[in-house]
Amino acid sequence: MNINQISKSSILLIYTGGTIGMKEDPVEHTLKPFDFSQILAEVPELGKFACKIDSYTFNPLIDSSDIEPSNWKNLVKVIDTNYEKYDGFVILHGTDTMAYTASALSFMIEGLTKPVILTGSQLPIGVPRTDGKENLISAVEIAASRQEDGTATVPEVCICFDNVLMRGNRATKFNADNFRAFISENLPLLAEAGINIKYNYAYIRRPQNPHLRPIFHYNLDTRVSILKIHPGITPQVVRDIVCGAGTRAVILETYGAGNAPSAEWFISLVRESAQSGKILLNVTQCMAGEVDMDIYATGKCLKEAGVINGYDSTTESALAKLFYLMGEFEENDKVRKYLDMDLRGEISK
Repeated sequence: MNINQISKSSILLIYTGGTIGMKEDPVEHTLKPFDFSQILAEVPELGKFACKIDSYTFNPLIDSSDIEPSNWKNLVKVIDTNYEKYDGFVILHGTDTMAYTASALSFMIEGLTKPVILTGSQLPIGVPRTDGKENLISAVEIAASRQEDGTATVPEVCICFDNVLMRGNRATKFNADNFRAFISENLPLLAEAGINIKYNYAYIRRPQNPHLRPIFHYNLDTRVSILKIHPGITPQVVRDIVCGAGTRAVILETYGAGNAPSAEWFISLVRESAQSGKILLNVTQCMAGEVDMDIYATGKCLKEAGVINGYDSTTESALAKLFYLMGEFEENDKVRKYLDMDLRGEISK
């Protein structure tokens, strides 16, 4: 990448909260958020890029475990308002729900032409062994990177963590105490940061027209429940979830390639739910692989009962996709139609 391309770039650093933004108070010896307007003082390496870096801090800061769809709307609003002013956006976010936020943003911003890179850390940026500095430096460099024609190198919502770049709606958190906190088992990495950043151009999605402004979507319908299939699950539990009065859609986290109990009571409840008009989406509990309801008899029973194939979607992505589609369409048949389509690179289809 030409260093002049970085020097001409401007990045908006958005701090929502999370471990990365903590620093030890010299008096109280406790970890407290630091002022991100002074980010270059904390991470002077960023100054070597010679790109403009501004910061925006959420007030109040949000603990990752407290993230709500309203916070996603606020994030999208910040990007929407500042879209013409910056070449890329870096979002500092707690790790627990980072994959949910990345998935949500990927659907809420249609036709993205600039990088939106989420990152964070397992250790605060103010401690000696922090992974936060490296994660932030790599995220900024990727967000600032542009091709020879001036368009963004990675115009996607991504997660940058431990020297790898993943599509946001393909990543999931799998490790609570290792620097490699996220994986993307069903899609190759979009980039790896070593001595140089090596981009996997074959898998990076590009907009049809990089000069058009994206469409920002704010309507989300969150009436979705998740049923994780497990041995010993009871009819009452299944009924409460799949037939719940306040539920419009249900994600079934099934075994293996999309299998579930073949007991008549279970299939009957699934069929009852589907016939009542509810949307039922099948995703696998496995970290890798995909749902294929044509392989085994139990999968075929679910398909015949009205369950939709979620292919190789993560649960986080399936949830965000449903929120988005249900917010766009009142008709469940339209939601089902678009669930079967690859909209943002979230499924291999």
